[in-house]
Amino acid sequence: MTTQEFDKLFDEGKDITEFLDLKTARREELETKRVSVDFPRWMIQKLDQQAMKLGVTRQSIIKFWISEKLKSV
Repeated sequence: MTTQEFDKLFDEGKDITEFLDLKTARREELETKRVSVDFPRWMIQKLDQQAMKLGVTRQSIIKFWISEKLKSV
């Protein structure tokens, strides 16, 4: 099965568990902790522009971008 076929099944809401190795599956640590970060006004404006362009919230885009950066280090 290709990744495209797998993604299509998932996107269609089909049961994909038969294609997963549940013995090695792991759950990411999802516990959250609130933090406060101060950004310069220009960063907030850019974040809001990108969030609006993508149709997501400012918080979502910040979390996504930080997550992507942390995965690459």
